[in-house]
Amino acid sequence: MKKNEVVIASACLVGLNTRYDGKNEKRDEIYRLFLEGKVIPLCPEQLGGLPTPRQKSTIIDNSVVNESGEDITQNFKRGAEEVLKCAKALNIKKIYLKEGSPSCGVYFTNKNWKRCKGSGITAKLLKKAGFNIIPIE
Repeated sequence: MKKNEVVIASACLVGLNTRYDGKNEKRDEIYRLFLEGKVIPLCPEQLGGLPTPRQKSTIIDNSVVNESGEDITQNFKRGAEEVLKCAKALNIKKIYLKEGSPSCGVYFTNKNWKRCKGSGITAKLLKKAGFNIIPIE
């Protein structure tokens, strides 16, 4: 990482309890960068208006639904757009996302309640916009 470079990371990776279950996925290497002021933690699902904790969700066809069957696609899309807006405004070059999520999954996501190849809503939008995305397992 360059000396003054700032990145965006999924908020759960820095230890913030933003996951659907109210827990986190803290990764020491991301947390250290955060403590150095080099990481802006964002949670697309929270930015999209979803609470924490919240029901688990999955991608079915082209929609995101929660465990109750409620369509929350617009929340996921709104959150993805907010992350994109921040990344563009701050001229971010690198984004660390939590792999496997229906929002942040880069190479793997959750479809029909199973982990499978594919990208989450936020990762897909950021890839399309040309950002350098690093998946964190």
